[in-house]
Amino acid sequence: MKIITYNVNGIRSAIEKGLITWLMRERPEVLCLQETKAQPDQIPVDEFEALGYTCNWFSAEKKGYSGVGLLSLKKPDKIIAGMGIDAYDAEGRLIRADFGPLSVVSVYHPSGTTGEERQSFKMKWLTDFYDYAYTLIDERPLTVISGDYNICHRAIDIHDPVRNAKNSGFLPEERAWMEDFLSAGYIDTFRYFNKHPHHYTWWSYRAGARKRNLGWRIDYNMASPKLKPRLTGASILPDAVHSDHCPAVLDID
Repeated sequence: MKIITYNVNGIRSAIEKGLITWLMRERPEVLCLQETKAQPDQIPVDEFEALGYTCNWFSAEKKGYSGVGLLSLKKPDKIIAGMGIDAYDAEGRLIRADFGPLSVVSVYHPSGTTGEERQSFKMKWLTDFYDYAYTLIDERPLTVISGDYNICHRAIDIHDPVRNAKNSGFLPEERAWMEDFLSAGYIDTFRYFNKHPHHYTWWSYRAGARKRNLGWRIDYNMASPKLKPRLTGASILPDAVHSDHCPAVLDID
């Protein structure tokens, strides 16, 4: 099974840039999307369905903002939209699909770049998400949580760790949260297979950052501990240019 996570920064814009052709070529069994920025009735689902995908969406109440999706070649046994916490669910940040014993979650963590209020919201989210993620694997031991976490874990995951040390996404408290999250059991599947630097999933639109590979690795496929024996590969696809992010891939047996 190939699982891909992709923050598309507006699904309609990504489709105009060739997302459907790319999907036809990659053909993952599960595609987790973030920042769809659309209501379900604004998304041309027939283009995905023509490729054999079942589509499930969870949009923000605010139009043109946030939103997640989960597409799959196999129809899920169960879909659960949201974490059950109104403040987060109003922003359309999480959707879960169950396929037999396997659960796959598409998640879009908040950003704190717009100021202290949103950074505080992000830190509260991280506490609640931690509880959600570890409660989930008590119930569903075979779980993948894929998405935009809006955090670089270590210096290897960002092009300039020194000058970004005080920026949201690489703050000490965010990195400490990520360390705790992984130490408790979830597996950063890309780093499980690849220990090398200069692999990123997001680049600023400013100053030719992507062309110069001045990026951040903030998109992850996190696997529960019991999936470890089934992990067969992980990669990043920087040549996919439908967004300011690129896809991250997980292969499992």
